[in-house]
This record gives sequence, C-alpha cells and structure tokens, in this order.
Amino acid sequence: MIQNYFLYVRKSTDTEERQVLSIESQIAELKLFAERENLKIKNIFQEAMTAKVPGRPIFSTMLSKIEKGEADGIIAWHPDRLARNSVDGGRIIYLLDTEHIKFLKFPTFWFENTPQGKFMMQIAFGQSKYYIDNLSENVRRGLRQKVRRGEWPAGRTPPGYFLDKNDRKVKIHPIQGPFIRRLFETYALGNCTLQDLKEMSFEWGLKSLSGTPWAKSQLQKTLKNTFYFGLMNYKDECHQGIHEPLISKELFDRVQKTMVHMGRPNKYRKRYFPLLGLATCPKCGCSITATLKKGHNYYHCTKRRGPCPERYLREEHYALQISLAI
Repeated sequence: MIQNYFLYVRKSTDTEERQVLSIESQIAELKLFAERENLKIKNIFQEAMTAKVPGRPIFSTMLSKIEKGEADGIIAWHPDRLARNSVDGGRIIYLLDTEHIKFLKFPTFWFENTPQGKFMMQIAFGQSKYYIDNLSENVRRGLRQKVRRGEWPAGRTPPGYFLDKNDRKVKIHPIQGPFIRRLFETYALGNCTLQDLKEMSFEWGLKSLSGTPWAKSQLQKTLKNTFYFGLMNYKDECHQGIHEPLISKELFDRVQKTMVHMGRPNKYRKRYFPLLGLATCPKCGCSITATLKKGHNYYHCTKRRGPCPERYLREEHYALQISLAI
C-alpha cells in the first residue's frame, strides 16, 4: 500500500531579511530525505509564523486534511518545526493515539509510532517549549538591562525619534521631531483642546502611517510620554535615558497641568471672548456669539431666526472692523 506524506516546513518569522533561506533549505533537504527513504510527498505546506502560540492557519489546515485521511504521515525537519507549545504538541500526540497520523519522519530525530516513541515525542515537544520559554526570558532580561543603562530596549521608537542603524542609538527625527515639540508648546498655552490640536497638527504635516490625522488618544498618549524629556518607563521601571530630550521637564509639567485643567467639566473651564455684545449680525439682526476653533477665537451669528449666510470671522479681523468703526 502506497503511503502518502505531507511535507511541512516553517520559519519563525515573516521578515524577509531574517531566515530568508530557511524555507528553501528545509524543502531541499526534506525532498532528498524523502527520496532516500522512498517516501511519497503528496503536498507541501510552508508557513512563516512562530509556533510559540497556537493558531497557525496552514498548520491547522494540514492537520484537518490528515484527519480526513488525505495523508498517512508528516515529514518535517525536526519536531520543533511542528510545535513549540503544549496545545499543538498535544494535538499531534492525540492524532497519533487515534491513528489519524501513522508516521512522523524527521532527518534529525528518530520516531516510531509506539508508546515509547510517543513518549519520546512528548519529551521533544517539551524541550522545544522549554527552549522558547527560556529564550523569551533571556530576551526580557536583556531588554531590562538595556533600559537600566538608559538605552532604548527594542521595537518602534516614540514619534519624533528614530533608531540610527549605524550606531544603534535613538536620535531626534529631523522632520517629525520639531512637530512633536510644537505639539507640547502649543498645548501648554492652554487655549486649545485635543480636537483643536488634532486639526492643527494635521495641517502642520503630522500624519499617521495611513496619511490620516492622529487620533486624540494618540495625541494624549504622546503628551503624557516622559520619554520626551529623557525619562524612560519600561515594565513598571523608570530610568534616565541617554537619548537627547526633545523638550524640557518644565514644559512637560506645564502640559500635564493643562491636560488636567482641560479635562474638568466645562463650567470650570469657561472661555473668555472679549468682543461679545458689541454688535449684531448685519444680515439678520441676531446676536453675535463666539467659539474656539484651531486655537483661535471665531465670531459668528447665532442664527436664532433661521439660516443666515453670514460667515465666521476671526477675532483679529473682527477687532479690526470695530477699531475702524470707532
């Protein structure tokens, strides 16, 4: 009886500059192994995804096909290519118990579908899980030590900074950095809301990766980030960074006070409009009211008598009209 095998290859990341040859080399070696052992490969499944957690779609598809009887076994480079977590490892052992998987073939690991073989397979899966858990802990320890030295640990830097690939140091972005500084300076004045800041920053050129304005939550997160005056917070630890501060501690504190003040109910945050009550609308005769938009005072008709074509007028232009009239 002809035995059919699925060939499964996996690399731990989908980043092109890392492990680029991993998939190709695995396929080439496993094809030679199958030819040497007279194993028939029915289909090849390849995946660029970590096996640390369950949820690999191609791996799940392969096991579903095996449950339907489309293949008798799996060929892989090593058991850790199949599973590095207890859920996927347990699923493979269960399929061996129910004889949906009859054979597992590895060039670097011996396996036979017997109680002893399944026991050894469980040990191999356990070793793979121990390796990835221990690696994660070592990485976390290394990142904590980098923070203690004042270095940026890993990942994307805060907006306004970039990681120089030459010396691996965090530096102020020549374009985005001044925009972030301007965010703090503008908001510290206390005459604009986060919505106003959102509109103004978009006009300056501060945009998200998709080209849309920053969300107010992102603005608030940025304005609360101590990294900009030199203090790094990482995993409940706070350390002085060696990067160049973008703003002063004094400016940061003024922004925090403004944020608390602006977050109070409106009855405690009344805006003063000095030119109210001096004129009425020339088109319909209604009163003139005012509003704050984009950091500026605008005066306009109340439109209490219906639609009015009179446009909004900035306070500077309105003051000039009053001055000319006087």
